[in-house]
Amino acid sequence: MAESKVIHLKPPEAWKFLQEHPEAVLIDVRTTAEHLFVGHPLGCILIPWKDGLPMQANPNFVAAVKAAVPDPKTPILFLCRSGHRSLEAAEAMAAAGYEILINIDEGFEGPLDPNKHRSTLGGWRFHGLPWEQS
Repeated sequence: MAESKVIHLKPPEAWKFLQEHPEAVLIDVRTTAEHLFVGHPLGCILIPWKDGLPMQANPNFVAAVKAAVPDPKTPILFLCRSGHRSLEAAEAMAAAGYEILINIDEGFEGPLDPNKHRSTLGGWRFHGLPWEQS
């Protein structure tokens, strides 16, 4: 199996990267409901990797990213709840020829703690990075 081209950054590192690379694009690959009701980073673009109930793969994901980010040299950062769907999405874009792909480890909400709560051990919100909620 080929080595992944995807770079992994923790949320604070991803935020710093976005500040240093204004051409970079942040894509939220969570479901529409997660994006709207749980919250999302400021300035991100929503393109679900999977959506609906039950969650179904988005057959138009690659095409939607290509439409939003036509230049395959533009850095793209991918964010989901905890960093798993975003990695799959980044790998799909690597296969589509995109070059600078970053998975945000910990995602927006981070891993579950011993009480099965998120946002207590890691994630975009845990680190106090800019976000909003609908």
